[in-house]
Amino acid sequence: MTHARLRYGRASLALSFFVQGVTFALLVTRIPAIQDRYGISDGLLPVFLAAVPILAGVGSVVTEKVVARVRPRVVLRWAQPVVLLALLGAGAGSVLWEAALALGVFGLAVGALDASMNMMGVSLQRAYGRSIMLGFHAAYSLGGIAGASMAWAGAHWDLSLLVSYLPAVVVLLPAAFIGSRWYAEGASVEAGPVEGQGKGAVPVSFKLLMPLCLVMSFTYIGDSTVSNWSAKYVHDVLGSSEQLSTVPYNIYMVTTLLGRTVGDFGVRRFGAVTVVRSGSVLAAVGFGVVALAGGAWVGMLGFTLLGLGLCVIVPQTFAAAGRMFPRASDTAIARLNVFNYVGFLVGSPLVGALGDAWSYRGAMLVPMVLVLATLVYAKSFGADPARYGGGHERPRTVDVG
Repeated sequence: MTHARLRYGRASLALSFFVQGVTFALLVTRIPAIQDRYGISDGLLPVFLAAVPILAGVGSVVTEKVVARVRPRVVLRWAQPVVLLALLGAGAGSVLWEAALALGVFGLAVGALDASMNMMGVSLQRAYGRSIMLGFHAAYSLGGIAGASMAWAGAHWDLSLLVSYLPAVVVLLPAAFIGSRWYAEGASVEAGPVEGQGKGAVPVSFKLLMPLCLVMSFTYIGDSTVSNWSAKYVHDVLGSSEQLSTVPYNIYMVTTLLGRTVGDFGVRRFGAVTVVRSGSVLAAVGFGVVALAGGAWVGMLGFTLLGLGLCVIVPQTFAAAGRMFPRASDTAIARLNVFNYVGFLVGSPLVGALGDAWSYRGAMLVPMVLVLATLVYAKSFGADPARYGGGHERPRTVDVG
């Protein structure tokens, strides 16, 4: 495989991350509009919201089995259009069962999409021989900002969900599908056996993978705390205006993009363990600042630190799983990806329950402690494949841009 093909593969995968960022942001930022369109009660809404990550976890588990027979690029090529069409379906329906069907399909497909995208990212990083995973997740963050901006425009102009979603789907679906022609994977570059198959396959033990699974959950508990509670916290606890209360999440998304854009350089210079430790400490400080803030602008500073700290951890967790089990990284990543959704499911209800029973300032200390616990497991990010039965192979460095 030529160096040009690798560069095209990297660009096409970055496009898929971007498209997924747009798609997910368009869904989650218009939840109130979806609730109004389908007449979903406040009591039933949490069921719908919980069903999506639960089904995504199922989709990730199924993907583990599917990639034993077909390559992750095949899964991604077909999962992404399904996610986009499910988003369009959520905006086009009118009765409750249609919403349930669209969100159910969205959840299953997004689990397959997330797992296969990160499998391919880890595979390409192995081919490059240097850190590039944060760049893919930076593309996702950029897509999230774009999707949130589209959603704001739709809400501002009082557009229907279908009208809001249709332009994005019409543009992004063919772009992603055409771009999928240039998908490339490190397994092909190395001309080695298909991961997870054949004599080179190495069983993936949950006991060995568990430290990374815990880090993934802790990080997404922190992330879901920001996405679900930042506006309410700044408005109700710190006394901001309603308009100002929308700013923290935007700040968080922008700093996440900035941190991931430069993060790969940090990994190359200082190593993954140092970057993850620094990110964990920075995120914990951010939660501490938010908890102790006397006003909205100090709270903004805390959310800025949170974005810069949390953003580096998830991409490096996937990369560490790939290093830990280099001959079975697809399996390891599919299982690890499930804990993305575990953290998402736990985070928001946990903070809400603690906020109601105790205080929202105190509730912010819980994700702070969980993020700090990442320091205990940081050594797993420097995993030596030989320690886990992955052999002594080292990736071939490919000199491409």
